[in-house]
Amino acid sequence: MVNFFIIHGSYGNPQENWFPWLKSKLEKSRCKVFVPKFPTPKNQSLQSWMKTFGKYERYLDKNSIVVGHSIGPAFLLSVIEKRNEPIKAAFFVSGFVNGSLGNPKFDKINKSFTEKKFNWVKIKRNCPKFYVLHSDNDPYVPLARAKDLAKKLGTKVIIVESAGHFNESAGYKKFDLLLQKIKKGLK
Repeated sequence: MVNFFIIHGSYGNPQENWFPWLKSKLEKSRCKVFVPKFPTPKNQSLQSWMKTFGKYERYLDKNSIVVGHSIGPAFLLSVIEKRNEPIKAAFFVSGFVNGSLGNPKFDKINKSFTEKKFNWVKIKRNCPKFYVLHSDNDPYVPLARAKDLAKKLGTKVIIVESAGHFNESAGYKKFDLLLQKIKKGLK
């Protein structure tokens, strides 16, 4: 059985965007799906998120797939980096690392996730397949940041036209392309 982990972003929660829809679709395929609620914006830090994720870590194994949105990919990179065994795949939506976005509201609470040195060799050793999905008009995360992330991971960006930040305000209550990529990645 494949265990999935869907990780929300800053100011987010498990009930928003396409997360409930994806969870439902994956569960219909007999997968176990975890969508943890992380502290945000109050008490948001890499340390507090790692502590919250601690109760789910025992379900993270070589058959697991992780899906992160916004700050979720930076968090998941830290999770993958500290592992001693690989996971199956990672899907990063509107993700970024290395520094600020020029938005004080987000930069302050994202700092501990993004302003750190990642061990890219270990990360790639602990996850053989990375998928980076990004919009050509994301209002928060510039496309250049996704391209930088993809380059570090040895993959290419899957660019989706006019998808904004892949959130509800951009019309993303479901995300068919992501589900298609996941199903392809399961093979």
